[in-house]
Amino acid sequence: MEVKKRILNRIKSVLADKNKTNLWLAEKLNKDKGTVSKWCTNDQQPTLETLFDIAVVLEVGVCELLVTNNKV
Repeated sequence: MEVKKRILNRIKSVLADKNKTNLWLAEKLNKDKGTVSKWCTNDQQPTLETLFDIAVVLEVGVCELLVTNNKV
């Protein structure tokens, strides 16, 4: 039985919308590029505090970084 990975954040989509890369975000947040990559693939999730930092750097609301209960 295959376990389906849950998509919880939209960081990758928002980066694409802003024409920014994982590496750019990693540098802005002073985070490891591997960590940011895991966030973008939803293999790992940022802390709530870091999510707010990401929103500030990307100039979006925190809600734009999250998948809602509705189909996205």
